[in-house]
Amino acid sequence: MSHSIPLTKESYEFLQEELKRLIREERPRVIQDIAEARAHGDLSENAEYDAAKQKQSFTEGRIQEISDKIARAYVVDLSNLKPDKVVFGATVTLYDTANDEEVTYKIVGEDEADIKIGKISCTSPVGKALIGHKLDDTVKAKVPSGIKEYEVVEIRYE
Repeated sequence: MSHSIPLTKESYEFLQEELKRLIREERPRVIQDIAEARAHGDLSENAEYDAAKQKQSFTEGRIQEISDKIARAYVVDLSNLKPDKVVFGATVTLYDTANDEEVTYKIVGEDEADIKIGKISCTSPVGKALIGHKLDDTVKAKVPSGIKEYEVVEIRYE
C-alpha cells in the first residue's frame, strides 16, 4: 500500500505519541519480561515466556503499523480555508429530515472514526455523501437502512 492516508492534526500527534511510548517504554518492558521468563528455565513449558513473546509480537506489529501510517500520512490543515464547503476534517451540523433533529459530525480518517463521539469516517456512506457540499445543501446518503436525507446547517473547521 503506497497511497497517502489523510489524518487530522490531532490524530497524527496521537500516533506519534503512541509510537514513542511503544518504542521507549513498551518494547524495553517486553524485552525485560522475556529475559526474566528465560531465567526460569525450560522454555518449552514456560507460559510466562510464551506470553512475553506474544506481547513482543503484538508490540512490534503495532510499531510497524504506526510507522507505516506516519510515513504515508497527509495531515490536513484547515487553518487557511474558509468554512464554505464540507471537506475532510470539517465539523458539520446537519438537520436530519426524517427524525426532525440536528446531528453534528466531524469527518475524519478511518482510524479516528467513532460514532459515539460524533466522528465519522470520510469513507463512510454519510461521510462520502457530505464531502464537497455547501451550507444549506440537501445531501442524500445511501446507508444500510435506506436513504438518509440531511440539510447542511453549519460547517466549522476546528
